[in-house]
Amino acid sequence: MAKKRITKEVYLKWYEDMLLWRKFEDMCAGLYIQQKIRGFLHLYNGQEAVLAGALLAMEKGDKMITAYRNHVQPIGLGVDPRKVMAELMGKKDGTSHGKGGSMHIFSKEHHFYGGHGIVGGQIPLGAGLAFADKYQGNKNVTLTYMGDGAIRQGAFHETANLAMLWNLPVVFIVENNGYAMGTSVERTANHTDIWKLGLGYEMPCKPVDGMTPEVVYDAMHEAMERARKGGGPTLLEIRTYRYKGHSMSDAQHYRTKDEVKEYQKKDPITHVLDVIKSKKYASEKEVKKIDDRVKALVAECVAFGEKSEFAPADWVYKGVYAQEDYPFITD
Repeated sequence: MAKKRITKEVYLKWYEDMLLWRKFEDMCAGLYIQQKIRGFLHLYNGQEAVLAGALLAMEKGDKMITAYRNHVQPIGLGVDPRKVMAELMGKKDGTSHGKGGSMHIFSKEHHFYGGHGIVGGQIPLGAGLAFADKYQGNKNVTLTYMGDGAIRQGAFHETANLAMLWNLPVVFIVENNGYAMGTSVERTANHTDIWKLGLGYEMPCKPVDGMTPEVVYDAMHEAMERARKGGGPTLLEIRTYRYKGHSMSDAQHYRTKDEVKEYQKKDPITHVLDVIKSKKYASEKEVKKIDDRVKALVAECVAFGEKSEFAPADWVYKGVYAQEDYPFITD
């Protein structure tokens, strides 16, 4: 596919999308404190440029799979954010009727395949999705995301080997936000250039600035076009930063507040807004309209989630087997 121009419309969409993702998750943090969202909650604040750039590179039918920091990806792919909020609250109107919760958002319709709580568990699954596309003769590509901690899993190395052997249309993306759960890359390996792990499999690989969506788009487009044309997998280490802890229970003793403030100067949302203002793509009044739309939509999501009911107890048996009358489940 031809490379897309990053136009005024793209910047305005990026701003509105990324602002929605940020405000949606800020609201989730508040709801978690109120115990309206339970279990674990892993926020994406600061990493929005990684998703924004990738979405611009994707074509119809392309797939995405990731770990448990997975609330905003389905929204970006077109899933109703109200249903995502309901899922976070464990309600029956959620994307998985409340059964998945924060860590397991899923939408086959929008080609979002999770949301996986097992560290690294999504990596071979992503290669499997790519294998299916190749087997069926499609020109689609699967984006398989993981964190800088998951890259140490054996599942990654087994998958990388087979993906290269079978020349699969998959892009492996390490969202390196610096600390895995709370331990820096420097303390987990004798090397800090994660992207170089691709060299052992003769896989195309490189580092990418993950704080600007333009740079992410360039790298993603190159990798996805290579895969579409039969060039096989790519490993991208996208260097980003999360402003919140690993999860809501993270006390963040492993980094200083000053470090977080330094990275906030590189905020991808601020960057995009600065471009919009410098190029006069929107007036202050038009920007405020975007801000107001986002605020109203987030409030609507919360209202929808709170209004939705919890699923009846017998729903625990629904969706277990494809065959609805499977004899294992009886009244």
